[in-house]
Amino acid sequence: MKEYRLTEAELKLADIIWANEPVPSPELVKLCEAELNWKKSTTYTMLKKLEIKEIFINNQGMVNSLLTREEFYAEQSKQIMNEGFGGSFPRFLAAFTRQKRLSDKEINELQRLIDEHREG
Repeated sequence: MKEYRLTEAELKLADIIWANEPVPSPELVKLCEAELNWKKSTTYTMLKKLEIKEIFINNQGMVNSLLTREEFYAEQSKQIMNEGFGGSFPRFLAAFTRQKRLSDKEINELQRLIDEHREG
């Protein structure tokens, strides 16, 4: 199973890429210098780590995502649910709601999702 955990620095770089993709790598270096105060070598080192995790690719100087932001967070959530809650969404949701009361809007959204899955 792939690892869908990012360090804080990796996540900052990922957010910059998702917001600007496709982005030429020299432009990415400039963005990281302006937003994160990173040197060129730091940007390329961090980008390589994200490529190893198969989230982004630098193909001939053009950086693109292999996973959208939504796909990444969905995979990360599945990984957390599998590791911490035995793959049980109800156990995951129960743990989450013990810490935070759901609003009526959130309850209605969850009910809508449940109803959609019943029909499908």
